[in-house]
Amino acid sequence: MWVKSIQTALDYMEEHLLEELSIEEIAKQANFSVFHFQRTFNVMADITVGEYIRRRRLTLAANELRKSTIKIIDVAHKYGYETPEAFSKAFRKQHGITPTQARKHLGKFKSYNRLVIQVNLKGADPMDYKIVDYPAFKVVGVKKEFSLINEQNQVGIPKMWEKAHKDGTNELLSRLNNGPVKGVLGVCDDKNDKTIDYWIGTAYKDETPAGLSAIEIPASKWAIFEVRGAMPDAMPKVWKQIFSEWFPSSSYEHAGTPEMEVYSNGDASQSDYYSEIWIPVK
Repeated sequence: MWVKSIQTALDYMEEHLLEELSIEEIAKQANFSVFHFQRTFNVMADITVGEYIRRRRLTLAANELRKSTIKIIDVAHKYGYETPEAFSKAFRKQHGITPTQARKHLGKFKSYNRLVIQVNLKGADPMDYKIVDYPAFKVVGVKKEFSLINEQNQVGIPKMWEKAHKDGTNELLSRLNNGPVKGVLGVCDDKNDKTIDYWIGTAYKDETPAGLSAIEIPASKWAIFEVRGAMPDAMPKVWKQIFSEWFPSSSYEHAGTPEMEVYSNGDASQSDYYSEIWIPVK
């Protein structure tokens, strides 16, 4: 069912490539929220939804230029570019040649084929996880709202972490940690189809300290995955396993409440660094 949902969204994108595609409508085809569809797609395909659509359109445009006599300006409009200049710039970036050179069969094309979801039901690497029922708890920290338009959150969140390390926020949160979950947390609260709230925080049971905000994490059934290895590479590897192996082969679905990455104290650049991914499931 999970795989079928993602493939339905992929098919929808392909069938409507020449139309104005909205991420809200694409995610709706999979019965996912915008954030969770973007996250799943990016983890599994290693590109954003917007980049995939752009690559597919320019692949089809190149084929059309090679095989037909349609004017370049008409091909540009057909594939969503308002001006020949914008089309030529995007075309050259992908293919390394201009539309005019493509029309004359000069140079090579870079073709991006239609995606088909393939799932590894038996991964080569074992996944260590547990399912735990956890009561509600409070997280204090700093919060920032990110737009999901053009997947701006994927650019903004790493910058937010960089700032937290530089200005001492990360160290402060590590000292404050006295709640049931140990470590500094990256909490993603999927608010709506337009924005998410992202928190860098820590579990804290006392009155919220001045200068920080608080969020209540609801009582949940959590799938908690162990992550072992240096950052930033170890975490994305486990996310990919979760989406390509664990979810498709398990009976669980994402519960839709905030999810977390849990970073323990220690040197995150070391090969034995330990962290966790917490996903609320149902």
